[in-house]
Amino acid sequence: MAAAQQGILDLLSPYPPGWGGVLLTGAVSTVAISACAFAIGLLLGTGGALGKLSGNRALRLVLDLYTTVIRAVPELILIVGLYYAGTDGLNRLLAAMDLPPVEVNGFVAAVAVLGFVQGAYMTEVLRGAILAIPTGQIEAAKAFGMGPVLRFRRVLLPALLPNALPGLANLWMSVTKDSALVAVVGYQELALATRLAGASTKHYFVFFLASALLYLAITLVSNVAFKLIEGRVRRGQPRLA
Repeated sequence: MAAAQQGILDLLSPYPPGWGGVLLTGAVSTVAISACAFAIGLLLGTGGALGKLSGNRALRLVLDLYTTVIRAVPELILIVGLYYAGTDGLNRLLAAMDLPPVEVNGFVAAVAVLGFVQGAYMTEVLRGAILAIPTGQIEAAKAFGMGPVLRFRRVLLPALLPNALPGLANLWMSVTKDSALVAVVGYQELALATRLAGASTKHYFVFFLASALLYLAITLVSNVAFKLIEGRVRRGQPRLA
C-alpha cells in the first residue's frame, strides 16, 4: 500500500518525471482562457443586449440571427469551424493584399472563439436582466436629463447586476468546462494535459481523478468569488431568505 501511494505521489509530483507541474500549468491555462473569453463575452453580450433593446429593427434581426445560430450549433463544431474558417479567411485576405500568411496562436484562437460563443448566451442573460428593471427607474433617469452613457452607469448597471449575476455565474462555470474543447485546435489546457499524462504513463485513473479535483477546486473558488460579488451588488436589498 505504501509503495502504491509513493508511486502515485511520484506521478503527481510537480517536478519531472512527475506530471503534476504539467497539470497545474494546464489548470492555469484553463483559468486564463476562461477569464479572457468571459470578459470578451461580457462585452459582446452587453452590446448585444443593448442592441436588441435599442428599437433598431435591422440591428435586432442581426443579433437574433447571431444568438440563435450560436446557441443552436454545438460548441465543438463552432470552435473547429471558426478556427479553421477564420484562419483561412484571414490568410486569403492577406494574400489578396500581397502579405505573407500568418498562423493564429492557439491561445488567441481559443479565447476569440469561446468569447464569441459566450457573447450569444450573455446577450440573452443581460437582455432579460434589463427587462426586469422597472421602467419607472429608466424614465426617472431620462426626466433628470441623464444621457445614455450616464443612465447606463448610474441606473441600468446597478439594477441589472443582481438579476444577471446568477446567469453570469452559470456561464462562467460553463466556459471553464468548454475550455476543454480548445484541445482540438492544438492548445494545451487541463483536459489535454490530462490526456497526455495518462497516455504517457497509462495511469489514466490517477490523472483523470486529479484533473477532476482541479476542476472542482476552480469551481469552489469561483462559487466563493461570485457569492462575494453578489453580496456586494445586493447590499441594501432585502434578503429573500
